[in-house]
Amino acid sequence: MISDRLASFLAARGVHYGWVVAGVTFLTSLTTAGAVGLPGAFILPLSKEFGWDAAQISGALAIRFALFGLMAPFAAALIARYGMRRMMLLALTLVAVSFAGAAAMTELWHFIALWGVAIGVGTGLTALVLGATMTNRWFAERRGLVLGLMAAATATGQLVFLPLAALLIENYGWRAALIPSMIAFGVVAALVALFMRERPVDLGLPAYGATQIEPAPAVAGSPAAAAARAFGLLGEASHSPTFWILFATFFVCGLSTNGLIQTHFIPLCADYGIGPVQAASTLAIMGLFDVVGTVGSGWLSDRYDNRWLLFWYYGLRGLSLLWLPFSGFSVFGLSIFAMFYGLDWIATVPPTARLAGARFGPEKAPIIFGWIFAGHQIGAAIAAFGGGASRAAYLSYLPAFALAGAACLIAAGLIVLMRDVRKPRAAPA
Repeated sequence: MISDRLASFLAARGVHYGWVVAGVTFLTSLTTAGAVGLPGAFILPLSKEFGWDAAQISGALAIRFALFGLMAPFAAALIARYGMRRMMLLALTLVAVSFAGAAAMTELWHFIALWGVAIGVGTGLTALVLGATMTNRWFAERRGLVLGLMAAATATGQLVFLPLAALLIENYGWRAALIPSMIAFGVVAALVALFMRERPVDLGLPAYGATQIEPAPAVAGSPAAAAARAFGLLGEASHSPTFWILFATFFVCGLSTNGLIQTHFIPLCADYGIGPVQAASTLAIMGLFDVVGTVGSGWLSDRYDNRWLLFWYYGLRGLSLLWLPFSGFSVFGLSIFAMFYGLDWIATVPPTARLAGARFGPEKAPIIFGWIFAGHQIGAAIAAFGGGASRAAYLSYLPAFALAGAACLIAAGLIVLMRDVRKPRAAPA
């Protein structure tokens, strides 16, 4: 295979093939996450063309967010059974087909089926658990940094495609805005087919930073067994206070990020006379700062108590959301918000994943983290629907933003109740 030759070429130059696998996983997460975030730019044009109100569109997007998260623990189990490569190709195909079908939709139920259910399931197969699984398999060192990169791909992918989509919508209509993403799905699928490998042992390598080659563990024998393992680990984790604190705080993370800002920021700005291209550009700025914040968070999570990192992340995010209505929605005010909020967009992922890994171990952690991520997306679904309901009932999105900011402050207080789950250091000789 071409991957064998490339691995040998890189090894001769002191480069571990794990970085290639990480790069392919990064691009897969980036493009599929774009399918999750892109519909935020479509709320206004879909409402104009089909007469659907914000609550109806938001309801479909809430289904997408919920499935994006609820698929996570089963995705982890399916990845363990069928492999990362197969599930990545399946996800890319399903999302691409859903985008193609959306160009011909005429009824609300078409929108719900394609951009609620199909995209929710497809993108859920490549949610954060994919990055966590890849990191656990391929990296014995630099896990925090790699987790930060994978989290940045998922979060930033939901934002960086928006300016181009908004520009295409404004000049050519919303159907034209589907084309760049569909091209990206095809390119990334080719990279996955050519370069993705399951484990270092497949290439006769140890994990990055390890000294011994680890054999592949036994896997579940059927999809039913994979699903049973996912539920079994949920039952085991449910007895741990650590699980419930991480689930609750990650619920707030979803409530205050992609469910709210990603979905409703563009129509919120429209209420204050800001055009969709400018609003989408502000979201893209958040995405760029998110790369810095999330990768930096991964670096910090390798070095500091992850509980206190989360305390500061949630606290500062809550304050930024509460400040937004006082920004005046000026160019300067929104730029400040984009930079500050963007640094904290999903910086919570590396410390949350590391806390789960420290508490539940490397083999169980990806599936249990999948359940924690399901909490994140349930929060996102509630915010996606709640923001639209707020706009329909009160002609304003601001009540939803205020509630999300308050919830972040509560999460900051909750996280400090967790006991330290870091492994104790060995006593000096």
